[in-house]
Amino acid sequence: MRSALADGLLLLTAALLFSTGGAAIKATQLTGWQVACFRSGAGALALLAMSREARRGWCKHLIPVGLAYATTLVLFVLANKLTTAANAIFLQDAAPLYLVVLGPWLLGEPARRSELVLLGVVAVGIGLFFAAREAPLETAPDPFRGNVLALVSGFTWALTIAGLRWLGSRRPGSAATAPVVGNALAFAACLPLALPVNALEWKDAAVILYLGVFQIALAYLCMTRALQRVRALEASLLLLVEPALNPVWAWLAHGERPAPLALAGGALILGACLAHAVRRAGRT
Repeated sequence: MRSALADGLLLLTAALLFSTGGAAIKATQLTGWQVACFRSGAGALALLAMSREARRGWCKHLIPVGLAYATTLVLFVLANKLTTAANAIFLQDAAPLYLVVLGPWLLGEPARRSELVLLGVVAVGIGLFFAAREAPLETAPDPFRGNVLALVSGFTWALTIAGLRWLGSRRPGSAATAPVVGNALAFAACLPLALPVNALEWKDAAVILYLGVFQIALAYLCMTRALQRVRALEASLLLLVEPALNPVWAWLAHGERPAPLALAGGALILGACLAHAVRRAGRT
């Protein structure tokens, strides 16, 4: 019982750390490319230092998975710099929409009727984001372009999930190394666009270290350790804390308020994903 409580707390800690990403990204005056670059550089180093498993399992199959994850990391930061934190996380959480399409092709997993229903509901949720009329804010100067980047990040996140599942079934030891590769590739790709850094204040440096060490590395390690023993439904429920709290931190820290239609779209996406997780757990 004590072990189950500890695993639940680890997952909750991971979700809480993940949920602070949007507010933290908006708290620095660095450009999106600079945040994406230095955040991933710090994350890769922290993962290598914290996890022995992350230093093993190197193979060529990590490259495509790492590229998908690196693209997700960069797009998430750029989206948060342009649109609200709520829009960025909710649209990225539309990944199940793409997994329904990608599953048969990449993993040989045919789509079920219930998953096609999920696809339709998530598509309606996405449509609400783009139907919402959002005025530019100081923390979200270009909502439409940010929404597009967040939507693409949902696709690359789906590719990442599919790639991690493929690695887990064929090369289990490599799955723990994939995040290191992804962060290292994101750092290398963004570095030319991140330089020069004209002025780096202590606050900016503190935010970057927090994002890399805690919001990426520590959160990922907490999640992967707990997922080895926690039931899928419990994990899904606890990890929903991330998209639920992400807009709250942005509102408390920056006074950022998403449009009502965007919140409705986010509720549809999260509700559909939760219902799908409950249904799968019941069937299992």
